[in-house]
Amino acid sequence: MKLLCSTGAVIGLANGRNYKLLREIGSHIDCDGFEFMMYSTWYEEAEEIIRELKQCPFDFPVTHVEKRIGEKIASRGEGDWEEAFSKFRVNCQLAKEIGSKLLVLHLWNGMISDSNMENNIEAYPKLARIAGEYGLILTVENVVCNHGSPMQHFKQLQEVYPEVKFTFDTKMADFHKELPLLYQNEWNWLFSEHHIRHLHVNDHRGEYMDWSCLRTLPIGEGEIDFQKFFDYIAKNQYDEMITYEASGLMADGTVDYDKINQSLAKIRKFKKETA
Repeated sequence: MKLLCSTGAVIGLANGRNYKLLREIGSHIDCDGFEFMMYSTWYEEAEEIIRELKQCPFDFPVTHVEKRIGEKIASRGEGDWEEAFSKFRVNCQLAKEIGSKLLVLHLWNGMISDSNMENNIEAYPKLARIAGEYGLILTVENVVCNHGSPMQHFKQLQEVYPEVKFTFDTKMADFHKELPLLYQNEWNWLFSEHHIRHLHVNDHRGEYMDWSCLRTLPIGEGEIDFQKFFDYIAKNQYDEMITYEASGLMADGTVDYDKINQSLAKIRKFKKETA
């Protein structure tokens, strides 16, 4: 079970989204590799990004697809789907080149979110086929919603596409107060039928769908009962990758390595105690 750190936790607006910093930053983070986060401003630099990441002395087993693709799919205005699928191919090509095996997708996203969920559900099989052409496993993340709920949409997708795979994010689930659902028998299929293929383990604190408290928190700074969560995934013999995402970027663009490494150490401790 590899423990990854999201590049989004260390590369962002505060340091100019400078992916060339990754080689240095990565050497200070105690993880088994990185989940590469693609940004919407990087498409013209995709080839340079590939060259740069190939020189990094660590792996990128997971790529997080650029988030606005889900918005284009949901809106489905003139040219939106063509743009979404074209950009998705760029994400897939980049992921393949840097050695990723799994993709994380926001199938719905942004202000439009899940308001046109029928569009997102219809688009899923084409996205999965494209990912398969590049030898990648596509997973849909339980992204926050403003109409329905992530678990509701997981079930919708599974009913239409029985082979669908998911990334389960603890913070996203807590935002909708859906973590308790995970432990109920009626949702056992998520693990027993191997639909959950990846985990994002992050903390969160806030009331049900409180948009002012959407921020992802370091482990231990929120309200999530991680002991219960890790006991549950151990019981279900989950042994695939976990990514930590909470930002360690400070206002001046430097990285708070201690904050990130302390959270990674806490995750390892939970894993060890439930092994």
